Amino acid sequence: MSEVMMERATVGPLAGWNWRDFYTLCKPRVVAVMLVCALVGMLLAAPLPDPGAVVFGLIGIGLAAGGAAAFNHVVDRRLDALMLRTARRPLATQRMPTPLALSWATLLSVSGIGLLAWQVNLLTAWLTLGSLIGYALIYTAFLKHATPQNIVIGGVAGAAPPLLGWTAVTGQLGPEPLLLMLIIFAWTPPHFWALAIHKRDEYARAGVPMLPVTHGEAFTRLQVWLYGWLTVAVTLLPFTIGMSGALYLVGVMALNLRFMVWNWRVWRGHDPKAPLAAFWFSIRYILGVFGVLLLDHYAAAWMLGV
Repeated sequence: MSEVMMERATVGPLAGWNWRDFYTLCKPRVVAVMLVCALVGMLLAAPLPDPGAVVFGLIGIGLAAGGAAAFNHVVDRRLDALMLRTARRPLATQRMPTPLALSWATLLSVSGIGLLAWQVNLLTAWLTLGSLIGYALIYTAFLKHATPQNIVIGGVAGAAPPLLGWTAVTGQLGPEPLLLMLIIFAWTPPHFWALAIHKRDEYARAGVPMLPVTHGEAFTRLQVWLYGWLTVAVTLLPFTIGMSGALYLVGVMALNLRFMVWNWRVWRGHDPKAPLAAFWFSIRYILGVFGVLLLDHYAAAWMLGV
């Protein structure tokens, strides 16, 4: 019996769902990272943003992100059941009815977008709706199963949080929030492909055309290395265009050095634990990049007496 079959035999179907399953459907850890990025966008847009825009913006974005995550559970429920990492999810174990999960996803999404339209602004509501559709439908239902470039193409939706945070405060687009979005877009492939290398056998068994499955691990390791350098280049742009100063440059160079050390270990392929370790570090890395960008922003505002 395979590991996944043993896991399923152990966990499901269980006696029934409970409130924790609703929480699990929202992918809270992923949403938490998204909200941090959205908050950074808000704080970069204005040194002292309107508290109402911040509170209602974060709640609305969080609800919509949780709804998108729940839609992901619904669409991927059969795939999740085939993978050890996701075999314990509420729909994978069949302990929660699919219509109930679908209703929960719809409620969260409508509530989030409605709150943004009501209390924040229509631009943020429309952009959030576009991100939700991009992740829950275009990526999860189509791209994920259609092409090994699914992460690259679908990364646009996942890169939206800082842009949404910016528009929630300002009500308008600009080059700065688009650059913040570009940073996450460039970071997503080396971040996720490192995990895909670690989970290659599970993706292959589930029939998902992730890059390590379709093009092999050596090619994917090279792409992690190359996209890592692309990420480094993009993270230097805030300093290049005058969006940030020397404090950001020093901090991001230190983060980039550590980031590329892990990507180099993945590329060389000598350490089987490197891909998963690189994946976990990349989360701390992106939070660090935005953190030092924010620190530089407020240091500059303090020096100017704003």
